[in-house]
Amino acid sequence: MKQLSNSVLMVRPVAFRMNEQTTENNHFQKELKGMLPSAINAKAQQEFDGFVAKLRAVGVQVFVVEDTLDTDTPDSIFPNNWISFHENGDVVLYPMFAENRRNERREDVLDFLEEKGFVIENVVDFSSAEEEGMFLEGTGSLVLDRANSKAYCALSPRADEELFIEFCEDFDCAPVIFEAFHTVNGKKELVYHTNVMMSVGEDFVVICADMIADKKERKMVLDSLRADNKDIILITETQVNNFAGNVLQLLGADKKYIVMSEAARKVLTVKQITQLEQYGEILSSDLDTIEACGGGSARCMLAEIFLPRA
Repeated sequence: MKQLSNSVLMVRPVAFRMNEQTTENNHFQKELKGMLPSAINAKAQQEFDGFVAKLRAVGVQVFVVEDTLDTDTPDSIFPNNWISFHENGDVVLYPMFAENRRNERREDVLDFLEEKGFVIENVVDFSSAEEEGMFLEGTGSLVLDRANSKAYCALSPRADEELFIEFCEDFDCAPVIFEAFHTVNGKKELVYHTNVMMSVGEDFVVICADMIADKKERKMVLDSLRADNKDIILITETQVNNFAGNVLQLLGADKKYIVMSEAARKVLTVKQITQLEQYGEILSSDLDTIEACGGGSARCMLAEIFLPRA
């Protein structure tokens, strides 16, 4: 199985704002006081377009779908939470914690990709779990090591253990389960998505191991990564707060890239950058407004496409 993709799906926002329904457990969101919603959306579109242009300039195939005003979907810019694409032609649809995020699941996105020459064999739909109050938010909740058939998951209100195990059984991958905490107003809270504190590349992992409070769990996660010969690049909680864990390795036209926001790049040390650059050129883009209001960054905006081509 391939770990890296050259193709990504991205959704261009039309009414981006801070989603009031996700703030209860996404503690990365901030209110931009004094900015009108229209100004926030315009800035987010500008950041989105700049990011797309940078990716395309290095040969990443970016398939952009426009969000629609028919639904109230302030977080549509983060498609990796509701959909994932797999080499065997499977598409997975996921159950979402926030009610207004459930409207992000759109069948026309599948039609669009088929028109672009991708083959969809089967749709695996977990979304009915929402009725039972169980959630698993795509490659936000799951960090997939596709090449080694493993899935990492930090349990949270948005990552249900039972559902995660069901996913792993369906996709024949070994589950690595743990809890990760960060400090919010002096209290320890569960991290809402695994992909803010870890990213698995082909030969490396970026991870904030300190957020895994239980020492046995921390050792189990690190042992699992070492067993696959991953170069472990440790980051701090402060760096996680600036989205240094929310990165993704992609294939460009002729080399590998490690994609992140400008904020993430700025908080990395010289040593960490040197370590990362062994595995690809760092490609960073200004996503300040998207990060502040959305509480997500570069990785969350990219749904990698591994589907076969017609």
